[in-house]
Order: sequence, then structure tokens, then C-alpha cells
Amino acid sequence: MYDELALERSIKESFGILTDIRQAIVYRVPVGRTAEATLFLTTKKQLYLYISGQSKLLLGDIQKIVNHMGLKAELFLPPKGRPQYFDDIGRKKFREVFPGRKDVIDDDIRFYRTLTPYNPALMLISEVKNGQVYQFDSDSATNWRIAAKFAYRRIRTS
Repeated sequence: MYDELALERSIKESFGILTDIRQAIVYRVPVGRTAEATLFLTTKKQLYLYISGQSKLLLGDIQKIVNHMGLKAELFLPPKGRPQYFDDIGRKKFREVFPGRKDVIDDDIRFYRTLTPYNPALMLISEVKNGQVYQFDSDSATNWRIAAKFAYRRIRTS
């Protein structure tokens, strides 16, 4: 109970989103050597993944972690008060590499967006692939093992 309240408070401070955790699917499971994740369902039946780590994490690292966990992210939520966070940092890094380019379009910064620092990270999950959530395990042959079985697929409505 206290852990859920601490997580809700951390999400509110970092992302400015009020979440009411109904059920934690996996809580603080390892998703790397220095990172851990919590997958939870809100009272509005939305599935979120919260990842935090001791080391520097980039958006590209988070995307790989989400994929390895067997999840499909619908939305990567930017930090509180910075709705264009990923695009702004991506454009800045693009201009460092190509200082002479004037017209920068979204396709140009697609790669540089993945170099954005993103720790802690919060994602809205649209699907749990194959009904299994994985966690990091260095002893496993693939470095990933099943942490929980949970079926979820978000159906988009208008």
C-alpha cells in the first residue's frame, strides 16, 4: 500500500499525471543490471509501465526494455511541463551533428530522438504480447524470463 502511494507521488512529481493504482502486475522487477520496472493497472483500466534506474537511460534504451518485456507501448510520456521534450532534445542533438541544416523535419530527428535522456520513464501500454511479462535474468540463456502472466489489449474507441 505504501509502495503504491510512493509510486503515485513520484509519477505526479515527475510527469504531472494523477494515477490511481488499482493493481500492480509486477512490482520493481529488474529490467537491466541497474534498472527496475513496475507494471500497474489504474482504476480506469489503463496499463502503465514505470521504469527507473541508477544509471543513465535513454529513450532508445527504454524502447528496447519495453520490447524485451513483451509489451507494446502506445505513448511515451514526457516530463512534467515539457510536452515537446523528445522533439526538442532530438532537434538539439541533430543540430550538433549537422549545424548547417536549416529546415529540420520529423524524419530527420527520428534517430536523434532516441538519444534523449529518459529516467525515470513512464509509458502507456497498449498490449501485452503473448500474455506474458518478462523480467531481466542474467542467469537465463536469453537474459529474460517470465515474471507474470497477464492478458491485456487496449481497444481504441473514438
